[in-house]
Amino acid sequence: MLLRAVEPAATGSANPRAATTGNANPRTATTRSANTRPGTAPEGDGPGRARRRRKAPRASLLSRLPVAGPGLTRFAARVASDARRLRPRYPHADRAGWQRWAPSLRQWLGAALAFTGLTVVLLGSAYAATDIPENLNSYATQQDNVYFWSDGTPMARTGWVRRQAMPLEDIPEDVRDAVLAAENASFYSDPGISLSGLARALWRTVGQGDTQGGSTITQQYVKNVYLNQDRSVGRKFTEAMLALKLDNGMSKDDILEGYLNTSWFGRGTYGIQRAAQAYYGKDVGELDVSEAAFLASLLKGAGLYDPALGEANHARAVERWSWILDRMAEIGTLSEAERARYTEFPEPLKRAPGFDTGKQSDYLVELAARYAKKAARLSDKEFDFGGFQIYTTFDREQESALTDAVAEARKKARKKDAAKAKSLHFGASSVATDGRILAVHGGPDHRTQGYNESNATTVPAGSAFLPFVYAAALEHGVHKTRDGAATEVTPQTLYDGDDGIAVTTPEGPYWDRGGKQVTSHNDGGKSYGRISLSRALALSVNTPFMQLGMDTGLDRVRDTAQRAGLLSSSFGPQVPAMSLGSATPSAIRMAGGYATFAAAGKHVEPYSVSRITRNGSEIALTKPASRRAVKANVAAAVQSALTDAFRTARPGAAPAVTVAGKPATVAGKPVTVAGKAGTTQNDTAAWYVGTADSVSTAVVAYRIDLGKSLEPLPLDGIAGSPDDSVPYRIFSGARGIG
Repeated sequence: MLLRAVEPAATGSANPRAATTGNANPRTATTRSANTRPGTAPEGDGPGRARRRRKAPRASLLSRLPVAGPGLTRFAARVASDARRLRPRYPHADRAGWQRWAPSLRQWLGAALAFTGLTVVLLGSAYAATDIPENLNSYATQQDNVYFWSDGTPMARTGWVRRQAMPLEDIPEDVRDAVLAAENASFYSDPGISLSGLARALWRTVGQGDTQGGSTITQQYVKNVYLNQDRSVGRKFTEAMLALKLDNGMSKDDILEGYLNTSWFGRGTYGIQRAAQAYYGKDVGELDVSEAAFLASLLKGAGLYDPALGEANHARAVERWSWILDRMAEIGTLSEAERARYTEFPEPLKRAPGFDTGKQSDYLVELAARYAKKAARLSDKEFDFGGFQIYTTFDREQESALTDAVAEARKKARKKDAAKAKSLHFGASSVATDGRILAVHGGPDHRTQGYNESNATTVPAGSAFLPFVYAAALEHGVHKTRDGAATEVTPQTLYDGDDGIAVTTPEGPYWDRGGKQVTSHNDGGKSYGRISLSRALALSVNTPFMQLGMDTGLDRVRDTAQRAGLLSSSFGPQVPAMSLGSATPSAIRMAGGYATFAAAGKHVEPYSVSRITRNGSEIALTKPASRRAVKANVAAAVQSALTDAFRTARPGAAPAVTVAGKPATVAGKPVTVAGKAGTTQNDTAAWYVGTADSVSTAVVAYRIDLGKSLEPLPLDGIAGSPDDSVPYRIFSGARGIG
């Protein structure tokens, strides 16, 4: 019986009952027929039908480990049970309708925690990866350069951007408080960003709302100096990351200073300093609380709050101004009593005060900029980046007087001969004995002629050069023989003043390269006989000085002139004609040379800038030092001869400078005038150089058709006559001499 019961299972009998019930006998269920291959099901009793056997549960991984014991197995089972409970049952089998698909509170909480964690990780990674750019936005930090007259008042500005940075300590606390009240009252306590403001800004960026507001001062500063002004979400995110990073690595004061100096205030201005000048014509340090509140309102949008742009703007400006003052009182930076004082809106200027650029001031700026870069050792790139305050030596009143005198002379020349007046040029400059350039006339208008006539080395000095020959002879003496000792020369030393005399050397007559004996001539061919050197200088007699130059030594004449201030580049060959003014100095250099004689023989190189600062900090400036050019007694003798020259040529003119119709005095003594005219043998230039009140002024008139050539043309009387010299009229008009 036993053998018969087991036999069907072993042989795979096709018992119908066993096939249809699956043989629930545990013992036989686990017995596999020897004839059944692994991975195949036993055959069923129906054609084409097969039945798979149910697999037994597999043991857990932990239970199969060699080290697994009962305790570890129980722990694994508990963990598995907890995991099954945490596993979301979704959709919910115990709910009906849409509730089957609604997440449970546990699922919502899990999703929120996961999102928060992921967000923290992403923001942390973004923060760590964010680096503060080393280079600021060059446009955001570029400034203009401002030039000042010698009295400290603004003269001109240059640069594409109207911005002048100011140190925070130079910005009044009331101004800072007004800005903080208007833009970010929690600035000193916030982390650099405002989450609510950032959300609003992002909503406006995605939508079509107003793009103003919603950012902290730190964020606005980041946008000003590191980013562009687009409205993308990416830019907003970068702005927030940079603001957080900047707030952790930079002091709040530095951030506020940068913000105040880079923000747009309208009227073409950037920064609180230029805004104060544009709207109230004053520096930021002179603003009161009421004015500061108005300027702070412009940060919300200058195009909406500048009262000069319309009545609607005016109304908005008044409302915003009042709100800012109220806000200052609310947060405690302005007392109620102070707030009550400001009831009237501080009307700004209708238009920003401008500078008189394009005419004479541009010539002044050109000279000052060139000198500033050289004296302060600034590269063109550094200087053009801006932020410099250049305090010039130019005197506003003297510049105006010189400009008016030239304008009057030009007007008369046009009436006299309009055709010749078109090519007539006037170069003029006034230089003090201490080297300060007080005034220049560079041309009719810098916008139409950038060529600066006061600094041009175009025409010869002519007989205006004679004082330098005289000074060299008095300083070094003369040599009548090649190897003999020098003979002393005094003002009373006599020389031949006749016209047409031959120029000699110790070896005999002087011959030019063409084999022609060189002779000297006086104006008009006039002869004077034996004449003292001082008298010859007073009468502007040429022949004695041509020979005097040869006797002194042309190298010594040239050296004396250069020590007195003339540039070596203005000299040509050392030939006898050099003593009669073949050199081509500028008006500035001629004025500086005559100033040397008035300064008792001490020379200071002409300079146009006395001081330079950048954003309030002093810039080291190399100033020219005074040096001895000629002996004091030599300078006194030259000055005396020039005084006689003025009195001889202008016997009817006042011998002293007049101010308001009365003689000007220095230390109780009348200011005497010294000077002489200068003419050239080929009539290409007319000069007058004179000194009064320790100021030397040189004026030159010449003709050049700039459209055709740089070669001087004959004056042909357009510059007056020796008795009625146009350069002298300009000199006397500029210096107030009768």
